[in-house]
Amino acid sequence: PKERSGWALGVLAAGITAGSLVGPLLGGLLPPLIGIRATFLLSGGVIFLAFLATTFLIKENPPAPKPTSAAKPKSGWSQIPDKRPIVAMLTTGMLLAFATMSIEPIITVYVQQLVEDQSKVTMVAGVVMSAAALGTILSSSWLGKLADRVGHWNVVVGALAVSALLLIPQAFVTNGWQLIGLRFLMGLALGGLLPCITSVIRHNIPDGIGGNVLGLAISAQYVGQVAGPLSGGFVGGHFGMRSVFLGTSVLMALGAAYNWIVQSRRARHMLLEAGES
Repeated sequence: PKERSGWALGVLAAGITAGSLVGPLLGGLLPPLIGIRATFLLSGGVIFLAFLATTFLIKENPPAPKPTSAAKPKSGWSQIPDKRPIVAMLTTGMLLAFATMSIEPIITVYVQQLVEDQSKVTMVAGVVMSAAALGTILSSSWLGKLADRVGHWNVVVGALAVSALLLIPQAFVTNGWQLIGLRFLMGLALGGLLPCITSVIRHNIPDGIGGNVLGLAISAQYVGQVAGPLSGGFVGGHFGMRSVFLGTSVLMALGAAYNWIVQSRRARHMLLEAGES
């Protein structure tokens, strides 16, 4: 049901993030044990099991028959009555991926400055990258439930604002474990974004174009995955590695303000319409 969409999408987001976290770890552990070819075969087998589960376990309601009309059908985007919430969620999805990936080019060098035992640099850097994903796994379902109660927009604004605040001390840590802890806390905050993004989109589009708009949302997240490392590497190389965290913090704060403005204007517009009716 739609009233529990935040919780359901939170569970889905946790599963996706868990796969992103566990997959690379298993990909590094299995080749020495069973060989590279066997690892590929095992991966293919798991994907085939996912195909079988999708085919036989997921039941979809048949789509309503489309009315026959000589008029040219509108594109999915043109059918959206109010595009502001959708644009805000596309931007938020891009910021989510950007914030997660912006430190990737600099993380090993940054951790090298924080860790005394240089033999542990790669291990600590790997844990830093995984900490945010682990936090997201743990918080996605709970924040999805919270969003169903207090509103998805409130969770989006709060998650962006908290992550912006948590990025500031990451620029001034003096120990690798401090960075790990802060990334984990940021992952806890960001865990509510993905289910809320999807839920807001689903509630603001007409039936029949969900796949079209959700495809745009995925594309926006991939834009963030590309722009994050590129921007992080450029800023880190020209202005220092601490600037990457501070710059990302500013972007997340702007994202929180933008979402708050969009929601405030939308709420006022809905109140005016209700008063006129």
